[in-house]
Amino acid sequence: MTLVRVIARPLIASSFVVSGVDRLRTAGATAPQLKPVLTGVAKIVPSAGAITGNEKLVGQVLGATQVGAAVLLGIGRFSRVAALLLTLTTTVNALVDYRSADASSPEGKKARRSQLLKNLSLIGAVLLAAVDTNGRPGIAWRAEHLATDARRQLKKADKAVRKTASDVVGS
Repeated sequence: MTLVRVIARPLIASSFVVSGVDRLRTAGATAPQLKPVLTGVAKIVPSAGAITGNEKLVGQVLGATQVGAAVLLGIGRFSRVAALLLTLTTTVNALVDYRSADASSPEGKKARRSQLLKNLSLIGAVLLAAVDTNGRPGIAWRAEHLATDARRQLKKADKAVRKTASDVVGS
């Protein structure tokens, strides 16, 4: 792992650990803020109604997921999956924060916009971490080269078969 990854991943993860622990501690208090977002999810995905009915539990699951995924990202284990989980939880947090922020005054609007930009920046950071292959070839690269190698081998085999067939026919 390069020095940049060794430093950057824990730095990115630290914000998520603090946010997740805070969400776990205050799940009961933040449950009303989750309700409008979860209601919107239940309208889009009707089968999610049973899960989204308990806002406090959803808040606790979001917090625990954030803490767990952030720790995994920070130590470099399952970092791509962890980054995707952090992307999902941060998206939910951004929606909740944006909907519940005070926008009645210019200061409130400025704070709301600043919080939204911070959340979008964090989403961008974890998306970059999600596509980071840690210096190793990704699945798409491996599949492309496997296909190229297979085509090359088929051409060689075809050439060998044609040569053998022409030798058999010619003799």
